[in-house]
Amino acid sequence: MKLAPLAAFALAAVLAPTARPAPGGAPVLAFPLACEPGRTCEVQHYVDRDPGPGTRDYRCGPQTYEKHNGIDIRLLDMAAERRGVAVLAAAAGKVTRLRDGVTDISIRATGAASVANQECGNGVVVDHGNGWETQYCHMARGSLVVKAGDPVQAGTPLGRVGLSGNTEFPHLHLTVRHGGQVVDPFAPDMSDPDMSDSGACKPQPSMWSAKALASMTYRSGAVLNAGFAGGAVTMAEVEDAQVAPASSQAPYLVAYARAIGLLAGDVIALELKGPDGASLAASRLPALDRWKAQHIAYVGKKRPPAGWAPGVYVADYQVLRAGKVAVSRRFEMRF
Repeated sequence: MKLAPLAAFALAAVLAPTARPAPGGAPVLAFPLACEPGRTCEVQHYVDRDPGPGTRDYRCGPQTYEKHNGIDIRLLDMAAERRGVAVLAAAAGKVTRLRDGVTDISIRATGAASVANQECGNGVVVDHGNGWETQYCHMARGSLVVKAGDPVQAGTPLGRVGLSGNTEFPHLHLTVRHGGQVVDPFAPDMSDPDMSDSGACKPQPSMWSAKALASMTYRSGAVLNAGFAGGAVTMAEVEDAQVAPASSQAPYLVAYARAIGLLAGDVIALELKGPDGASLAASRLPALDRWKAQHIAYVGKKRPPAGWAPGVYVADYQVLRAGKVAVSRRFEMRF
């Protein structure tokens, strides 16, 4: 995501970390969304710590992209966005700038307008004093509940998560700055942006509160969605929460799972079992050739002539990493 300046909004983009440590007096940050990480939302991307053409997150992992200057916390799907999830101020301060009126639409949607100069979409900037500010992007049009000059406390609602600006999925993009320069709240010492001096990413005291940090455990891989469908499943249908439901009359029974943050070399296995425990369909995909921001897997069985047997159908999804289970989800349904 690239945040271009806008005269009325003045959201200047800082596209790479700076070469200086974060000074003292930094605000302590609370979790900025009214959701539960690991259950109703997930961290998708971190700040890119690599100053060159490569990418590296604060743990020297791949969960970022070129020049990404913030933290992306995504909702599970558009159904969650439509229900409404509040964006919360991460610390006490004063609202200094905001923008509203940008359409909520994926940049991949047919007919989507250019987001040039409004990549942040609808958003808010909060000044925390001593040169510190936080910026909240991709909020829902018409959802902002603050105005410039308003004081806020940690946890004050600012608006709701949306799909505005340069985005393909509903999420909050949070950028932290000091003196106009990007700071990674997970590792705020920016003096060695690619951690090259240490040869490996060394832990740092973060800017997050203990509660917020505990809720955002760093994970390589997480299941966003899993369920059953009555036919073929696409990534777009899962994202929009428009999957054709499974039923006893459906021509197929398909088990599907969508995961994020999978690593190169991961092997995805998915098996569907009937009420008697017998395997109805199974799949074991080739090892992934690269890191996957998101990935969908599914297996299915055609409806037998006599119909589906009554009982509980079970699906097991696994991500195998170096021969061990790194991510798993069991889910079931009853006919």
